[in-house]
Amino acid sequence: MIGEPPRTLAPGIAPPHRIDLGDLLLRRWQPADLIPRFEAISASYEHIHPWMEWLAQPPTLEQQRAFQATGWPGAGGGYNYGIFATTGDTGAVLGAIGLHDRLGDHALEIGYWCHVGHTGRGVITRSAEALTDVALALPGVHRTEIRCDAANVRSAAVPRRLGYRLDRLEPREIRAAAESGQGMVWVKLRM
Repeated sequence: MIGEPPRTLAPGIAPPHRIDLGDLLLRRWQPADLIPRFEAISASYEHIHPWMEWLAQPPTLEQQRAFQATGWPGAGGGYNYGIFATTGDTGAVLGAIGLHDRLGDHALEIGYWCHVGHTGRGVITRSAEALTDVALALPGVHRTEIRCDAANVRSAAVPRRLGYRLDRLEPREIRAAAESGQGMVWVKLRM
């Protein structure tokens, strides 16, 4: 398509479907996850919708079915994972994280959200660290980026904890209720 950045990942190169972190499991969404994912997003709506343009309105099952239909990779080269508990409330959806091949130039972007009932427990930090390691081990990938609005202090804390460097602040279109219009671009390079 015109205007799309070149893809970093060559055909046949993709991150793994599952990443086991012991008490957390990152895995490709499956059809059986439709209702648990919908319930997690619904429960977390007030917490995450101020920062997510895709969640301007309360979620519907139809939207979740459409998301599920995008496959692996999804539209725009996204590799979307659910984050699941493997201890305690086994199988509970704790959040989501994605690796997005939309930057071109040997770079992948990581995006995430956390279930409101599991914030402040390191779920996203640990998941982002694992996905960063996976991404930077893929052939052709030299850089990962995490982008967030400057007003989203919780989201910006994740790359900071993981040793990402704040590469730049840049103006960006306000697409969600709490955004300031000032974007942060955090970068981690392959060592």
